[in-house]
Amino acid sequence: MFTKIFGKKKIKEDKLANIFVNTTLQAVEDGFSDIVGLIKDSPEFIKEPKVEEGDSKFLLIVIAANLKEIPRHLGAHQDNRMINLVITKLSGVFDVEFDKLEAILREYQSYLSRVNHPSNNNLYAMSKAVFYKYDLGQYQEEYFRNMNAPNPLFLKRLDEAMSIFLFNWAQTQEEYQLVE
Repeated sequence: MFTKIFGKKKIKEDKLANIFVNTTLQAVEDGFSDIVGLIKDSPEFIKEPKVEEGDSKFLLIVIAANLKEIPRHLGAHQDNRMINLVITKLSGVFDVEFDKLEAILREYQSYLSRVNHPSNNNLYAMSKAVFYKYDLGQYQEEYFRNMNAPNPLFLKRLDEAMSIFLFNWAQTQEEYQLVE
């Protein structure tokens, strides 16, 4: 409501990149244990899946999916600047070279596209990537295990849980005007 009266607040790309990185990392830190719990408690699995906290697969899935969302919400060139700023900040956080991290994230983005083809929905891609990266198919009943496909009931529940890991671009664009 206030944005209609006073207009949007201006925010610099660098500051938004900090917010993006911090909220994404915080969401993963706070929420991954809930995802592990959801997976381990799912009735669709006949054996309890072995999902370990502490590996980087989940974090990379979430970051890659969020980076894929940026071009959908920002204009040309602004999206590339934001992606580069985010990767630069993540490079500092993880103490890894920009080029190496960028290559890993591009690989994960490609993986997200492949496991969810032909859909472009990143939320579904994240859920499917979690399913396949953690090799959850082996813990399902025989029918789905033989197909190496996720049980749709499990996938729907995981989709709902994964939604908290996507950066809220709609709210950001409603509240802020992005400036260079």
